[in-house]
Amino acid sequence: MPIPDFQNLMLPMLQFAADGTEHRLSDTIDALAQQLKLSEAERAELLPSGIQARFDNKVGWARTHLGKAKLVESLRRGWFRITERGRSVLTHAPDRITVAYLMQYPEYVAFRTKSQPADGGAAAPVGEEEGASPAESLEASYQSIRATLAEDLLDQVKQVSPRFFERLVVDLLVAMGYGGSRRDAGKAIGRSNDGGIDGIINEDRLGLDVVYIQAKRWGSTVSRPEVQAFAGSLEGFRARKGVMITTSTFSQQAREYVGRIEKKIVLIDGEQLGQYLIDYDIGVTEVSRYVVKKIDLDYFEEE
Repeated sequence: MPIPDFQNLMLPMLQFAADGTEHRLSDTIDALAQQLKLSEAERAELLPSGIQARFDNKVGWARTHLGKAKLVESLRRGWFRITERGRSVLTHAPDRITVAYLMQYPEYVAFRTKSQPADGGAAAPVGEEEGASPAESLEASYQSIRATLAEDLLDQVKQVSPRFFERLVVDLLVAMGYGGSRRDAGKAIGRSNDGGIDGIINEDRLGLDVVYIQAKRWGSTVSRPEVQAFAGSLEGFRARKGVMITTSTFSQQAREYVGRIEKKIVLIDGEQLGQYLIDYDIGVTEVSRYVVKKIDLDYFEEE
């Protein structure tokens, strides 16, 4: 039988997790393959990249989308469990759980919005939407994968120790061109801890100016008073530039505040942090690469 797409796997996956216990993703893949009576050849079929089995990839996507809708929750790497919302769905289970069905949940709508390409087109894995050109499907898939990776990265960052988080901040800022050498940056971050400042880093390799840093794994939204306190700390050091990094979000009032003051303070929230980690290859590794080419018309011009 043809391998089902991830939308046709979401309901069976949720039903498999209905017992409420913790489930390993690899065990779920095996159970669903048996339920669907997939042959060994079908189980062994690989994606074009040759990196992952096609069926394993589809089940992984099903878990991701169920998770973004809060029907299941990730416990640790490779493990998940059904949520109360997921149990509620099963009490009046639809014939099929689809992307359209999940759009009733605001968390999933937010995920889809983050996955949307810059040109406003809808983002989705290949095969999810009809009528898209190959280039549009490729772009949509890329944006969806990137958004999912950024959220998974942020979840991982929230679980590390404060010391590891400081190291992550050092690695990111050095990759972005700040701090001179990593050794110099490592000495600066996490050593101040004075007056609301977590670290000081050179803005350039020559050290012509410095940037003061506050990096915290806040659990709730960072409001204006916290940002205002950081600005006050900069005043105590007669500093002009600062960066606040959080794994959560900043309130609108906090963002408006930094836009009105004379000092230059950059606010990096959890979503931006995840994107920066991807852009600067911190905590991620390349799995595959696709190069899209077009005809070089200049080459075919005859003199």
